[in-house]
Amino acid sequence: MTAPQDGIVRAVADVAIEVSDLTKSYGPVEAVRGLSFGVERGEVYGLLGPNGAGKTTTVEILEGYRERSGGEVRVLGHDPEQRDRALAERIGIVLQSSGFYPLLTVRESVEHFAKSYPRAREPGETIALVGLEDKANARAQRLSGGQRRRLDLALALVGDPELVFLDEPTTGFDPAARRTAWQAIRRLKGLGKTVLLTTHYLDEAQALADRVAIVKDGRIVAEGAPAELGPASSSYRVSYLSDGRRVEHQTDDPTELLARLTRDALARGERLEGLEVSRPTLEEVYLELTAE
Repeated sequence: MTAPQDGIVRAVADVAIEVSDLTKSYGPVEAVRGLSFGVERGEVYGLLGPNGAGKTTTVEILEGYRERSGGEVRVLGHDPEQRDRALAERIGIVLQSSGFYPLLTVRESVEHFAKSYPRAREPGETIALVGLEDKANARAQRLSGGQRRRLDLALALVGDPELVFLDEPTTGFDPAARRTAWQAIRRLKGLGKTVLLTTHYLDEAQALADRVAIVKDGRIVAEGAPAELGPASSSYRVSYLSDGRRVEHQTDDPTELLARLTRDALARGERLEGLEVSRPTLEEVYLELTAE
């Protein structure tokens, strides 16, 4: 059994990634300072944080590219530091920048990478999964930046991995390309894959992630579902129109406030026009938690 940071005990078989008290130091600099979290199988988990927060170091440790200074890490039941081939065949990785053969077509690139895996996904199916069907015969060097990132994703998926690491997968995308990439990530979830996503786009995390962890100075400062996440000072916002201007209240208990506002409005013979009840957005929570 394992007890991740949210306090819920889960069976090990249901957990794709387990991180306990992870640390990483570069000389006197502590990049990661005691991170603990768990990623369930089949969920999209987002790691958010400003540059230098430690999230990229954490992901590289999970991928097996970097050694940790302390703590325990298990990825699909393996210690990634051992660089086990059996683990490598079960994960897919999309780095911030990747390399491929510029003169190969999209189809040739995917077919080439498929040969490295014992149970590869059919190349044509993989190309369709990332929305590159109309570019299957185009050479990689002639693809746009967004199309190259989709090719990166195809190369990570052709091995039919159980777990996919996506490091800033839509950086530099135009809005249409971002939406196509989002659809591909949602398809992965629909196929039962586990996804660990790092992104600077808060709307992306809000749209895709089942849970997120916000990292600051090498520590997790908040973790949970994007719609439920909030700092200690967060509250509900209740607003309405009065004499043409919007009046706003903040409260931890909207039920009591709404009852009082409604009662007072009825006593005055008025209506609460444009009544809205909202929680802070993920972006607002993020900015408050990561502020210096």
